[in-house]
Amino acid sequence: MNIKQITTILFFLTVTANAQDLIGADNYDKILGLPKITIAGNGTLMDWGNLGMFKVENEKLQKIEDPNRVVFIGNSITSGWSSFNQDFFINNPFINRGIGGQTTPQMLVRFRSDVVNLKPKSVVILAGINDIARNTGPIAIEHIAENIISMTEIAMANDISVYICSTLPAIDFPWSPGLEPAPKVMKLNSILKKYCEKNKVSYVDYYSSMVDLNGGLKVPEFTSNDDLVHPNLAGYKVMEEIILKALK
Repeated sequence: MNIKQITTILFFLTVTANAQDLIGADNYDKILGLPKITIAGNGTLMDWGNLGMFKVENEKLQKIEDPNRVVFIGNSITSGWSSFNQDFFINNPFINRGIGGQTTPQMLVRFRSDVVNLKPKSVVILAGINDIARNTGPIAIEHIAENIISMTEIAMANDISVYICSTLPAIDFPWSPGLEPAPKVMKLNSILKKYCEKNKVSYVDYYSSMVDLNGGLKVPEFTSNDDLVHPNLAGYKVMEEIILKALK
């Protein structure tokens, strides 16, 4: 081996050793001392799934029995629902457990604390678009579906009725452009629909009523040109009519 090869090997060994020293935080104080990292859904290194988001509210709800309680779990599309039409959740026994930016693995982590422990009659799951946008890294469409199916099976094991919602259409992501989400959304919805049909789970089809000819969310009917992902009030009204009919 020549000097150049030996130097290169020593360099990579040093980098690897330093990386292990920095990343291998093995106690609470070391983790607190790590650089701040922005995690999708406003989580932290200490709470990646953001279980602390609704901790206080959940503790209060656990003391109140409601045989008709329905929990809506999702991302910003679900959390924003309350901002556009708060009465939808006030006038119905609905609990909003949406966290903006979250992906399905994060929702799966918090599913017990934010859904099961509230002992609802039903859960409405609307998820997947942020996974396609790679908010927490690349993920196969099949794995997104598996996370939603895992939430479903946890709910059913606890006698909670499940309503799996179609992922809303999207033609692009302003925060992560160029990923061509439209066909990926169609593929995800196809998997979810087939699962629901096979396992007698309620499938809630928002997609068909809100998609345009190009596979995107209708502009300007249901979203704006500078958004393309989140419904406006008219969009939420369409969704409300569909989910209320499904919930009867």
